[in-house]
Amino acid sequence: QLQASGGGLVQAGGSLRLSCAASGRTFSSYVMAWFRQAPGKEREFVATVRLSSGSAYYADSVKGRFTIFRDNAKNTVYLQMNSLKPEDTAVYYCAAGVQFIATMGSQYVYWGQGTEVTVSS
Repeated sequence: QLQASGGGLVQAGGSLRLSCAASGRTFSSYVMAWFRQAPGKEREFVATVRLSSGSAYYADSVKGRFTIFRDNAKNTVYLQMNSLKPEDTAVYYCAAGVQFIATMGSQYVYWGQGTEVTVSS
């Protein structure tokens, strides 16, 4: 089970940190990722991290602004979002899978419920 939290309303240029807590099984060998879906748009890949090594990969749209990192002791993955833009407004979902640098949602097995991020201009 994945539980996402940390969304909210923030002004452009601000920051938010999303959390994704895993429970019910051991995810240490998995890959975790964040996706987002804006109103009227398709779900898109944001970032992914290999839990065993911390290696990360980002979508070009967030590279340099977002950081994905994990705390394996807490079974939690975070998405630190800085320099937020109105176009970052979306529902953010965390997901778990086994393939690193997987950017398609169909490549992930487990999904969290989503947390909403709204960036005002």
